[in-house]
Amino acid sequence: MSDVEQMTELNVELIAVTPDAERVIEQAGRTCYLSFDRVGAHTQKEFILRLLKMGHETPLEHAYATFRIKNGSRAMTHQLIRHRLMAVSQQSQRYVNEQGFEYVVPDAIPQEYVADFHADMQSIQAMYAKWRDRGLRKEDARFVLPNACTSEIVVSANFREWRHIFRTRLSPKAQWEIRKVCYLILEELVGQAPTCFEDIQAEFGCAPEPGAQNLED
Repeated sequence: MSDVEQMTELNVELIAVTPDAERVIEQAGRTCYLSFDRVGAHTQKEFILRLLKMGHETPLEHAYATFRIKNGSRAMTHQLIRHRLMAVSQQSQRYVNEQGFEYVVPDAIPQEYVADFHADMQSIQAMYAKWRDRGLRKEDARFVLPNACTSEIVVSANFREWRHIFRTRLSPKAQWEIRKVCYLILEELVGQAPTCFEDIQAEFGCAPEPGAQNLED
């Protein structure tokens, strides 16, 4: 497999989202105050913004979004699954053959060293193949695989949890790859439920440019 084939593009796909999510959130929020008679007095957007301003975000837990993330590194997915209020289904290295695995090249590697990185990954591919040829099961041969190895993962979370994830993982202190993933997810959710996420988008601005450095590791 060539270097070009190894370097696949990160992909984030929205699989499902609560239909008419902001109406669901308004209905849940108004239940707390039994203020259904005020539906005509304030717009849906104004009501949700008021909830956010008060810090009353529990009504946002009634709306969910599910994403498929392809071609991110295992280093990134292991950060993402630390968020416990999230349902996760991930490609298994116990059952999936990782011979000739694809991998992520960190943006921060200077161009003159990229070829060395490819060579290292090819050496690890050879190591994995060697142990499989010697009869080691996939669940044990995977011990030599790097964090750069790509993975596919499906994640579901409610809107309140997505807001928490964004505030944590869009910080300039966060790792560059998970920031990139979260920007792509945020863009999708702003399109689906703008009132619930535009403040996050305004706070963190645009996606980082390739090669941008973190302020901290």
